[in-house]
Amino acid sequence: MSTFTTILAIIFMGLVALVLVRGLVNMLKAGDGNRSNKLMQLRVLLQAIAVALIMLALWISGGGR
Repeated sequence: MSTFTTILAIIFMGLVALVLVRGLVNMLKAGDGNRSNKLMQLRVLLQAIAVALIMLALWISGGGR
């Protein structure tokens, strides 16, 4: 179970990085401000999920004890 949550957390961290880069590229190209805002909101949501999965993986594995 811990391996599954660890892999899931890594996937979500990659998604966070991908959405962050897309949002930054959109802002640098002077794209639609609304789209940049939605991408940053999505980044925050994905980041919260990633942190929760990391905490779950640590809790399941015993937190390094």
